[in-house]
Amino acid sequence: MPFELPRLPYDRTALQPHLSAESLDLHHGRHYRAYLDAVNARIAGTDLEDLALDELVRHSQGSLFDVAAQAWNHGFYFQCLHPRGGGDPQGRLAELVTRHFGDMRRLRDEFDQAALGLFGSGWVWLVQHPGGALAIQTTRNAGTPLTGNSTPLLACDIWEHAYYTDYQNERARYLQGFWKLVNWDFVASQLRD
Repeated sequence: MPFELPRLPYDRTALQPHLSAESLDLHHGRHYRAYLDAVNARIAGTDLEDLALDELVRHSQGSLFDVAAQAWNHGFYFQCLHPRGGGDPQGRLAELVTRHFGDMRRLRDEFDQAALGLFGSGWVWLVQHPGGALAIQTTRNAGTPLTGNSTPLLACDIWEHAYYTDYQNERARYLQGFWKLVNWDFVASQLRD
């Protein structure tokens, strides 16, 4: 069954002024759709067409991996944002942040340093390792934590198409807006028990 572009979990104007409707139209409607279309074209008529997208990412390589991972990463990223997001996490997630980073400010600082230090295109993730520890991970290009043992909790897209429309080359300003949109409820829902 072909993968279809899911609707955004919010209105295309809902993330303004941090991410514009034009930016979401390009990022979601064009790039994400293109990745899904490319996946569908590559798996049509094969034994892979019945796999869920995350399984396809885990069991593919080469150009199929690239487009499948980018499609999965984008879908996850859009869930990590919310128009009433931002602030600080609560409950168990807040406790884990304190345990593993000291406080939210340190988590943000380390996350931002990773994002600003990533040369070229890729992703920055907050992940949970199998033992329960939280960590920041960067992946280049289509890389994703799905191919390892860690559980992705939060993703920030560092590909230029994610922020160029609104911020041009100012990745630091994009990150400031990103933190005002983080959907901590979604992030917390991804935690392992």
